Amino acid sequence: MDPQHSRPPEPSAAEVLRARYAGRLPGRLDELTGPVHGQVELPLHIAWSGLRAYDLDRPRQRMSLYRTVLAEGQRHDLLTHLNGDLLAAQWPALRTLVSRPIRDVWEDAFPELARQPSAAA
Repeated sequence: MDPQHSRPPEPSAAEVLRARYAGRLPGRLDELTGPVHGQVELPLHIAWSGLRAYDLDRPRQRMSLYRTVLAEGQRHDLLTHLNGDLLAAQWPALRTLVSRPIRDVWEDAFPELARQPSAAA
């Protein structure tokens, strides 16, 4: 093959996803200043079908909201809809509900999440 016409290999789907999620991360968990109680309604660009309003005082709804925002939210959405303390507290269960690229990116950026004691969802 002619070296002038060779192209670098295409990134894998997992690499593309990791890069996408990594670009959305806050610098620190305490930048996640979302609410800790009450109702949260997600905008359509995050929750375009199904449930859009979540009650943070109901653990299953809170977990569902966090899973949705982690997967679909942009950086601003993460900062305004997620709370760093709540994220850390529920991470042991939440990490089992999100995709591997999301889990890897968050735990690489915030090793304290990976050190949380294991919990059941």
